[in-house]
Amino acid sequence: MRMLWQAVRNWCHEILDIWNQFWFTPTDPAMLSLIRILAGLMLFYTHLVWSFDLEAFMGQGGWISTDLLGQMWNEQQLAGERVYFWSHLFWIQSPVLLWIVHIVSLIIFAMFTVGLFSRVTAVLTFLLTVSYIHRASGALFGLDQINAMLALYLMIGPCGARYSIDRWRKRRKEAGASKEVGLTISGNVAIRLIQIHMCVIYFYAGTRKLLGASWWDGSAMWLSAANYEYQSIDLTWLANWPLLGIALTHLVILFEVFYCVLIWNRLTRPVILFLVIVMHLGIASCMGMITFGLAMIVGNLAFISPAIVRGILERRGSSKQAAALATEGRG
Repeated sequence: MRMLWQAVRNWCHEILDIWNQFWFTPTDPAMLSLIRILAGLMLFYTHLVWSFDLEAFMGQGGWISTDLLGQMWNEQQLAGERVYFWSHLFWIQSPVLLWIVHIVSLIIFAMFTVGLFSRVTAVLTFLLTVSYIHRASGALFGLDQINAMLALYLMIGPCGARYSIDRWRKRRKEAGASKEVGLTISGNVAIRLIQIHMCVIYFYAGTRKLLGASWWDGSAMWLSAANYEYQSIDLTWLANWPLLGIALTHLVILFEVFYCVLIWNRLTRPVILFLVIVMHLGIASCMGMITFGLAMIVGNLAFISPAIVRGILERRGSSKQAAALATEGRG
């Protein structure tokens, strides 16, 4: 009995060590910083497009007025759903003030993207993203949810530690400071949260599809290709290749359901990331969901090692610096 107790105790200690290593191992914030740039560009763009008809989407008397929106939320609460919503846009009455606030918001998104006062602008970016989502709930799509998810986790970690104006200002202020950026626990926590959230998204997407008969009989891919509402490229030729449509349908199901398992294995991870790029670029080009496809690819970057990011981005900078020094030496 004593040996059994000792074995169980050792096993619990091993599990705890693995847990702590998974969450609290300090990591290089290079990938988190790259995600900040790409997610920031997406956030800036997706909020910039509201400017084409800002008052119709966000104004008090827009297509969905604030009064109607409040009634919609209240009905959900009366139906037993726990709903909490807020938006700074609810209290803006003047169109002029609406435009001023919107322009300020775009400036904050731009500052976040380039990494200027990133610790502050990261928080403001998340709050603004959620605020716009709650105001424009009638135009809410998966892209907005992915944007909010990335903004939330970027707010947690040091997303401005690399490839940012903050980093450039710090190096100029501290002359002779080391070029290296310290490893951080919060950066690892942020990356892990993105990784787990991506697993949840794909798993729920896959299992939700299993409720539809078209995903069982293999016709879902053909029904999507034949839908003119989302069709950007003519894929009706799939009608002549029914087995291909069926195979693609079941491949999507297998990919989404087992993504959460295969993405963690180092041997299968490159294959899964390749399928991510193929699937989402395919959706982007064939069904017109370009921004959503790109946002999903950005989320998947969390599974790529920071060393790879530094090897790609900083090698080019080192090469340019070496070339410049060589030129000066010849001079």
